[in-house]
Amino acid sequence: MRKIAVFASGSGSNFQAIVDAVVAGELQADIQLLVCDKPGAKVVDRARKQGIPIFTFMPKTFATKADFEKEIVSELHAYGVEFIVLAGYMRLIGEVLLDAYEGKIVNIHPSYLPAFPGKNAVGQALEANVAETGVTVHYVDSGMDTGPIIEQVRIPVLPGDTEITLQERIQKAEHQLYPAIISKLLQKDTVGGIVR
Repeated sequence: MRKIAVFASGSGSNFQAIVDAVVAGELQADIQLLVCDKPGAKVVDRARKQGIPIFTFMPKTFATKADFEKEIVSELHAYGVEFIVLAGYMRLIGEVLLDAYEGKIVNIHPSYLPAFPGKNAVGQALEANVAETGVTVHYVDSGMDTGPIIEQVRIPVLPGDTEITLQERIQKAEHQLYPAIISKLLQKDTVGGIVR
């Protein structure tokens, strides 16, 4: 079974969806570690309840991104992690992690990329008054949501939608899509190189 780490910064709803899929036998993966850059985040409590090891850190206590990423890579290697899943991790991945896990890091983003990258994608979609937005699973590179796209689904923006109502529909789609895509990727995964 492939050993994965999940990176998250917030409430951890996608983390929970991944855990639930593993428990249900829908996702053949061994979640070795939660990595979180906000020690007080709700996702930490979720991991603790599941008995999943947790590595938290505070970026401002490190001189550079490379310094805290070296610490992360050390933890990942200690747990034998083979694949990284970003689930609401609100930091750009730097060179150290990219080099250590080339082609082995995926992210889920709440828009139909390349539209609305970065923070507050749901608010961006509403502000732009578009008819639809979506969800994208993609490989991670050094840019902001610019890595090769793996899978996307479209989500209509309904009349009267607020950030809350649109976010709820997007998250529902994310929670179905992400574990399924992770499962496919892990089944196809080979040592080195991007999974196609």
